[in-house]
Amino acid sequence: MNQRKGKTKSGCGRKALAQAIGLACCMLGCGWTIAQDAPASSSTVGNVSSPAIRQRLQEQDTRIEAMRTQIDALQHQLAQQEADYKALRHAVGMDELARTRGGNIAAGGSMASALPMPGADASPDQQAAQQTPGTPSTPVGQAPPQNSRPPEVAPIFQQPGVLTPKNKLVIEPAYQFGYSTADRVALVGYTIIPAILIGLIDVREVRDTTQTAVLTARYGLTNRLELEVRVPYVDTHDDTVSRAVLTGSAEDNVFSSSGKGLGDIEATARYQINDGGADSAYYIGWFRFKSRTGEDPFQVVTDCVTRCVENLTGTGLPVQQPTGTGFYTLQPGVTWLLPSDPVVFFGNLSYLYNVERHNVYEHLVLGTEYLGNVKMGNEVDMSIGMGMALNDKASLSIGYDQTFIGTTYESGQKLPGSTKVWLGSLLIGGSYRFNEKRTLNFTLGVGVTRDTPDATVTVRMPMMY
Repeated sequence: MNQRKGKTKSGCGRKALAQAIGLACCMLGCGWTIAQDAPASSSTVGNVSSPAIRQRLQEQDTRIEAMRTQIDALQHQLAQQEADYKALRHAVGMDELARTRGGNIAAGGSMASALPMPGADASPDQQAAQQTPGTPSTPVGQAPPQNSRPPEVAPIFQQPGVLTPKNKLVIEPAYQFGYSTADRVALVGYTIIPAILIGLIDVREVRDTTQTAVLTARYGLTNRLELEVRVPYVDTHDDTVSRAVLTGSAEDNVFSSSGKGLGDIEATARYQINDGGADSAYYIGWFRFKSRTGEDPFQVVTDCVTRCVENLTGTGLPVQQPTGTGFYTLQPGVTWLLPSDPVVFFGNLSYLYNVERHNVYEHLVLGTEYLGNVKMGNEVDMSIGMGMALNDKASLSIGYDQTFIGTTYESGQKLPGSTKVWLGSLLIGGSYRFNEKRTLNFTLGVGVTRDTPDATVTVRMPMMY
């Protein structure tokens, strides 16, 4: 309200000053015209009117001097009011408020400025430069710096979308719990007609529980390139409920096996290919190498089916569960993120190649069996998801992951019982940021195909140093 009154008062003062200056200028012009016409008048009137003319000239000079004095006083008053007006705008922060709110200069009048208020310790020259609009050195605006980093979303896939900044180290401890069940029915015998079976029915129910503790380290070589090392520790337990084959037993037997130890260590390199933006996707290419440091399926002892003498049939199941896959793998892929306010779409596309193993032996209860060359089926993985920020700390993501696994070959021949497998998982994840260096991520995966684990829970906490 005080500011409005100040503006009204200043406007009225300016109007009065303008009228006074105009009147004075008009009177001064009239006096100058009369003075120029004085010689002509004196020659016409003659010597008789010379004292009257001189008296009129003296009176006009006196008026002109008075007007000049009045004009000087008015100009001084105008300069004082302009200085008071600038001081009042600076005191109330009108320029800074207009700049912060994005207001235009015209809204503040002819004396408005889009410059920020000078600091208390600013020099007089700096204050004058800031208060004088139109000078070449006066900045009128600066475009915000373009953000070349992809937006952060709650990660639900193994491959993250945001790279580690240059010379920064991220340590990410994680815990993963997986549970799956499967039923198997086998007919041991022969049928006369579809309704009559001669033999036994082998029914098995498998329950598998896997717990994995993972320590991941990521280091940013540049703002576009990072390296990652992933070290897992696996603890798995398997229970198989079945009845003995070729016997008349009506009781269910439980065959249990477990295994724990170091898993397969992985190394990954990621590179951000381009600078995306609003409605423009970011692309991140990556390459992963997986070793076979964990105990593989060919190293554990298997309860044989045909090779054991004392146990003619056996179960064909491993006595101890492996902690690794037993194959070196190479996996190139690409991750993309597309910001589309208020959500971010993202996805992965990768191809996993399992390196063939030569001269493989299977360990049985009473010896070993030569298998030859074993080629595990390759994998194609496709995933897509959508993330949304709930506030400045929490975000939510949902996605779907689809994996295709090819058949396995042994010594150039298709392994009996090996088929193509489709694995599908529905993923729901959330993220909560405690501060700039600590974030808690949670992911729930639900299997939607028969061969996919029923439930997978992953908790991760990346910490930046």
